[in-house]
Amino acid sequence: MKVAQVQFPPPRSGGTRSKSRDSRIPPQRDATFADVELAELRAMRSGLTDEESKVSYWRRIVQARIDLLGARDRPGDRGEGLARVLADSRSSHRRLAALKVESVESLPPLPDLAELWSRMIPSDPLDREDLADHLRQAEVRLSEYRHELHLRIDKVTGELIARYREDPTLALTALHERLMGHS
Repeated sequence: MKVAQVQFPPPRSGGTRSKSRDSRIPPQRDATFADVELAELRAMRSGLTDEESKVSYWRRIVQARIDLLGARDRPGDRGEGLARVLADSRSSHRRLAALKVESVESLPPLPDLAELWSRMIPSDPLDREDLADHLRQAEVRLSEYRHELHLRIDKVTGELIARYREDPTLALTALHERLMGHS
């Protein structure tokens, strides 16, 4: 099988590419993945990116709940309806089931998202502040977890790129697998 060579146009003068980006060393093979098959590596990357999407979603939800708590303390609050939707027990169990986030071994521990999700916004200011503290701590832990996921995704992606650079036909197998999976 002959692989077509793709010629990209040279960068425009004054282009948007920075010198540091142009001079980066391409990813090299990582001995950590020496015994990992290509399909397994692709599945690993897919799993990590799925997990990152879930964690990012939950992080945004936690941030929204923090914002709602702050809105309750401001005059003219309009967040009551949204607060009810976020704490609605009938729909929250579906969200929790669909967006389960589990701590991966050696990653920072995650907060109990189900418990934080189901807590109603208390009327007492001290209880609201306590909930806000728990939510802020959860947001920090979710951010740490997300950061670690990004590092792992980058590492696996680097290994895939290194393998594709060694043998460009491997990239075609990914395309074939995608096409066959959607037919």
